[in-house]
Amino acid sequence: MSWRNEEQGIVWIRGNEVKYGTMGKEIKILFGQAIRSEQEAREFYASLAGGIRNLLLAERLFFLASEESKHEDFLRRLFVQKFKEEPFIPDKTPVPSPRYVPGEKTPISDLLKGAMDAERASEEFYLNLAKSLSGEESILLEYLAMMERSHFHILEAEREIAMRFEDYEVVNPLFHIGA
Repeated sequence: MSWRNEEQGIVWIRGNEVKYGTMGKEIKILFGQAIRSEQEAREFYASLAGGIRNLLLAERLFFLASEESKHEDFLRRLFVQKFKEEPFIPDKTPVPSPRYVPGEKTPISDLLKGAMDAERASEEFYLNLAKSLSGEESILLEYLAMMERSHFHILEAEREIAMRFEDYEVVNPLFHIGA
């Protein structure tokens, strides 16, 4: 879960402390972390989509990868508009990202659960960042948070399907053609 301590300038997101400040260097750092998070999410979805045989699920994952790319572009444009400079993108971000290692035998339902958790954390991150800003910028970040929520629900539906049919796809290869 998340909470915010105005006096200490800390946003708590699922066990990670993220410092923030009003319109200062900390906001710039948070934007960079958000951009990194979107990059990692895009890479996860594209990698996972390329590693599964279920064409319908792969299509949804490629869609999510595309959405994350759009979010990255949006955040970059918002940053440049606000600060009149290019953002610094760190190597790591406190926003949790799902992990996929091609070739691992992790059940797809577990991978989707990890992605769901990451989408929920991203939603919380954007809502907290929106509270640090005002006006149109705040509204745009709240909108982005709602987009992350919609991704969560897409993944939730796919996970329910995966949990029901994971065993079935092992014994019926036609399941993977997307029909």
